[in-house]
Amino acid sequence: MQMTTYLTFRGQCEEALESYQANLGGQVGPIFRYRGTPLAEQVPADWQDKVMHGSLVIGDQVLMVADVVPERYDEPKGISLSLQMKDTSEAERIFEALAKGGRVVMPLEKTFWAARFGMVVDRFGIPWLINCDSPEENAVTSRDAT
Repeated sequence: MQMTTYLTFRGQCEEALESYQANLGGQVGPIFRYRGTPLAEQVPADWQDKVMHGSLVIGDQVLMVADVVPERYDEPKGISLSLQMKDTSEAERIFEALAKGGRVVMPLEKTFWAARFGMVVDRFGIPWLINCDSPEENAVTSRDAT
């Protein structure tokens, strides 16, 4: 079994895909539009070119995405996408990119468990956790485990 994250957007899916690819890396997969599908009749005429289904492959993870008409869209609640990182400068870069036009819930800073941790809701309404282990702390943890 494999679990895959599926994000829905209120019409800005393609913009979100471009942003995530630019800031997180990865490869955008095929994008299927509503136009020409059995679902075309279920969306407004100006939604025919919106994303019915798409994906972004980041490393060995797949992020699936779609646009959902506003009356069927529900904001994410009770979930966050969590990025686990080892490089503090990369964590800072990604946090700032996700925060641009969004909302910082908890600033990215050193905590008792991480070199950096922060929470942000990006401009598309998706909540993110950025957790960055310190290389020095990883070495201490590895020694303590032996």
